[in-house]
Amino acid sequence: MDIALIGHGAIAAHVAAHCPEGARVGAVICRPGRAAAARAALGDVSAMEAVADLPTRPGLLIDCAGHEGLRAHGPAALQSGIDLLTVSVGALADPELEADLARAVAEGGATLTLASGAIGALDALRAAARGADLEVTYRGRKPPAGWHGSRAEEVLDLDALTGAEVHFSGTAREAARLYPKNANVAAAVALAGAGFDATRAVLIADPEAGGNLHEISARGSFGRFEFRIEGRALPGNPRSSALTALSVLAEIRRRLSGIRI
Repeated sequence: MDIALIGHGAIAAHVAAHCPEGARVGAVICRPGRAAAARAALGDVSAMEAVADLPTRPGLLIDCAGHEGLRAHGPAALQSGIDLLTVSVGALADPELEADLARAVAEGGATLTLASGAIGALDALRAAARGADLEVTYRGRKPPAGWHGSRAEEVLDLDALTGAEVHFSGTAREAARLYPKNANVAAAVALAGAGFDATRAVLIADPEAGGNLHEISARGSFGRFEFRIEGRALPGNPRSSALTALSVLAEIRRRLSGIRI
């Protein structure tokens, strides 16, 4: 499988370095003037600025560049019939972008796959959503330093916290809009289950947190479940989830396999 990437950050570099046997990253789409940096991060790849410039049609295009990368290149790729895998799940909280992507999928006959990212239990949540009376809450807990650069700084004095404090409570759509770099997990939970507007999200800064803690609680006609995972960052990059990068590799392997789960 020939793979192209959007972006060349920590997740993209991990994917390029650990691609499963039978797949290889040959090209990257990056911002103008960033070709040399992209090749330094990813190795011997072709670098370009747009989907139309790709030297060959890849079997899969993987977006690792954040919301703006998906917005800039996702519709064009899908319209061209190129399957797209994205880690920028929170971007779909924008109804206009979601509509553009859906239209591009229909026009190009391609598929848009949302990476599970830093969370699990989405298969159980998808099944539960087929039943009735589904209620879902997502709680995201990080050390105060993990919220620097986000809206949390407007709500709390992060460096002065002595105990856990909630800095956001609302819908998953609001969380994804207000925390574009921090709420991809809330968005994935919403899309797998009750939807953006019916999924409650609670974001917490906690000085006692040893890592990024994600919790899902769900109940409905199926019964109830609770899921909790404490994630670690990629080595050398505290802002990137190791499990997000591994979820991309798992999806590549799933596509290469004749037996899938």
